[in-house]
Amino acid sequence: KGDVTQSEVKFIEGWTFRQMRQALDRAPGLQHDTQGLTPDEIMARLGFTDQHPEGRFFPDTYFFSSGMSDFALLARAHKLMQTQLESAWRERAPNLPYATQDEALIMASIVEKETGQAAERPMIAGVFINRLRIGMLLQTDPTVIYGLGETFDGNLRRRDLLADTPYNTYTRAGLPPTPIAMPGLGALQAALHPADTQALYFVARGNGLHQFSTTLAQHNQAVNRYQRRQQ
Repeated sequence: KGDVTQSEVKFIEGWTFRQMRQALDRAPGLQHDTQGLTPDEIMARLGFTDQHPEGRFFPDTYFFSSGMSDFALLARAHKLMQTQLESAWRERAPNLPYATQDEALIMASIVEKETGQAAERPMIAGVFINRLRIGMLLQTDPTVIYGLGETFDGNLRRRDLLADTPYNTYTRAGLPPTPIAMPGLGALQAALHPADTQALYFVARGNGLHQFSTTLAQHNQAVNRYQRRQQ
């Protein structure tokens, strides 16, 4: 019998649904059945008309045989995310401020975009959990950037933080309405097993890590120390 050639396509943690579709469009050997469909039409074909597509597909390496439909591959990635989310939700830490597992997925997507450091993810999640619990604005830049969409030019300005969109967590309380990216398993676990911390603030240290603070005074000191150094 003839050997079946397997190709692969990678969906990367932190990608948006749009980036994921671009990867599918570039993948040779796939049958491109979803080209020209809107995101809503794709979700309807999957049978999830009530779901926004963002964050609903699991980042992983997917193998396929030549001629396979890109829709079949999307369906596989969607099912895997559902499975991972439901499993993580069942094992979640007690007393988390999420009304639904969808809210946990939204938090995981924020954690995914806030840090590429696996060891920091539970701490980042812990900060945002603490803020949710006391009704404090999340004030997370990645949600603002997502809300800006194609108008974002790579430079986040003060006026962007003040421009209200459904995803602006500087102007709106609580979680944004949908995920902002595809979270990986580490981010999902962090959102559902956050660090036990009193921290409410963090600032980038310039080396890929963050400095965490429990008070605004401590945070302002950290900002002066780390961000002014970079200017």
